[in-house]
Amino acid sequence: MTDVAIGAARRPALDPLPERVLELIHDRGLRPGDPMPTELELIELLGVSRNSVREAVRSLRALGIVDVRHGHGTVVGEASLHVLSPSLAFRAVAGGDDLAGLRNLIEVRELIEVGVAGRLAGELDESTLDRLDALCTAMDETELDPETDREFHRLLYARVDNPLIGQLVDVFWDAYRTAHDALSAPGPAEKAETVRLHSAIVEALRAGDAAAAREAMAAHFAEINHRLGFDG
Repeated sequence: MTDVAIGAARRPALDPLPERVLELIHDRGLRPGDPMPTELELIELLGVSRNSVREAVRSLRALGIVDVRHGHGTVVGEASLHVLSPSLAFRAVAGGDDLAGLRNLIEVRELIEVGVAGRLAGELDESTLDRLDALCTAMDETELDPETDREFHRLLYARVDNPLIGQLVDVFWDAYRTAHDALSAPGPAEKAETVRLHSAIVEALRAGDAAAAREAMAAHFAEINHRLGFDG
């Protein structure tokens, strides 16, 4: 494959004008936070109207590729994966009553989180492990607040050397919450089991046992699937 073909394969599929703006960003080696060419520069460089430039920039903003920051103007964005949240949330509930979309979403989350859990064993500092334990306690003392559960998983991956992992887990959680809100709340026995499984994850991580951490995370997802009736 040629360099040109490789470059094209790496870029998202966009309309022609946003694609040209994206090529300009790549050609100039601009990084997240770097100032974008001004609107007048883009009009001159691309040979298009002001309205066309504004529409192209608007499209790139929707993808997080371009950002407008107060006091800094238009800059190259971080292209956060959170722009995927609305699409994933739609897919999670689009299947109707059979919740097939939610099942698929949880499967992807499980593949990521079980795979990463082993890498975290013995790598988290005591402060982080203590905070994870505190979140388990908070789950036990409340009605299993989904935001506490979310913070548990977010904290797990906050210092992973690949930032995409934390972003993906967070994006999947956004979509999961959209579908999960339509489900009944867990009963006392289910809550106790959820707390126990989260505590088992922390225990394995604290012990530095990678296999146990993966097994504990897999058991956590098995319980989620059981609660949602996906294990039948």
